[in-house]
Amino acid sequence: MPATTAEETRPTEAPPMGALSRLIQEVQESGVSYQEMANKAVDPETDTRLVKQALQKLVKTPPVNPPLPPQLRAIANGTGLPLRRIAEAAAEQWLGYQATELAGYGDEVRIILGHLGGMSPQEQRRWRAMIEADERTKREDS
Repeated sequence: MPATTAEETRPTEAPPMGALSRLIQEVQESGVSYQEMANKAVDPETDTRLVKQALQKLVKTPPVNPPLPPQLRAIANGTGLPLRRIAEAAAEQWLGYQATELAGYGDEVRIILGHLGGMSPQEQRRWRAMIEADERTKREDS
């Protein structure tokens, strides 16, 4: 029988819980049972329903593939959380994508921010100084 090393006998740590799994668990820990969530977990567009076991599985042993849009809408209804928050959590858990909040800004602002994000820190400081100088001039002129 071959000898085992300390590496082989050390217990492996569980991977960190994904964002959607955490959201569902937080709702459950707040006092809403999985069954109560399942009773409300219905997509109004397709009538897709999630059973209690599906919600439990999303928390305890998440599948390899993310939930489909009808399932995400059902999860939103079941948890009482906004669909946007559910979709962002799913994107983070399965795609590693973290949304940045720019809601309320028009396309022009988003485009400008996209350009600024691609600049070096030195260029960003230069643009900030120009914007702040313009704001000071506007205040002085009024």
